[in-house]
Amino acid sequence: MADTHPYISGAGNVAQMIARLRKAFPASISAETVKKHGLAPNNESYVINALQFIGVIDAEGKKTPEAAKVFSHQNDDQFALGFGELVKKAYSSLFELHGEHAWALDNGGLVTFFRQSDQTSEIIGKRQAGTFRVLAGLSGHGDLPETKTPKSPKAAKPATTVKQKQKRPYELSQKEQVSDTKSPIGLSSGSPLGLTVRVEINLPADGSKETYDNIFKSIKENLLGG
Repeated sequence: MADTHPYISGAGNVAQMIARLRKAFPASISAETVKKHGLAPNNESYVINALQFIGVIDAEGKKTPEAAKVFSHQNDDQFALGFGELVKKAYSSLFELHGEHAWALDNGGLVTFFRQSDQTSEIIGKRQAGTFRVLAGLSGHGDLPETKTPKSPKAAKPATTVKQKQKRPYELSQKEQVSDTKSPIGLSSGSPLGLTVRVEINLPADGSKETYDNIFKSIKENLLGG
């Protein structure tokens, strides 16, 4: 990895690390430092490699004299200008080939250069191109990728309590249909029309004999004319 141009899956992690270093630059930087910032999980060493490649830190993880001058700038434009010089020096072969136009090379042109230069695969070439484009953005050439802020977990909604409808003795599980077919009831004298009454009763599963007797007694008195 040290013999090729730097690459990482998720090059935005490099931009975020640079932003952290502008705020506070530790005496020594290692993969553990990147991990403490919560960046590039399981890929911390790739961030370190990128920082070493462009001369921000040396092999021991310490800030280089060139980086000390660049990171002392509070003004964004001045920082970008100085940072760009670090990038141009690190990617000298790219700028020797394309000049200042290297900053604006499209993804295809960058991938082609890195694959031919380092004999890397297409996937690695794309990651190398993505890393350079992030560094170019930090140098004031192009836009930086948007960083995804972890979403705050939504407060759990209180469980909705479903009130069970209190059933009357007549609305429980057991069903019994009582049909009463009486002789046709004439609506008027001599009328051939009749009326059939069909009653459905839901009996309680745990009802007592007295409960059942009362139900049928009520039916008899009120429906059957008894």
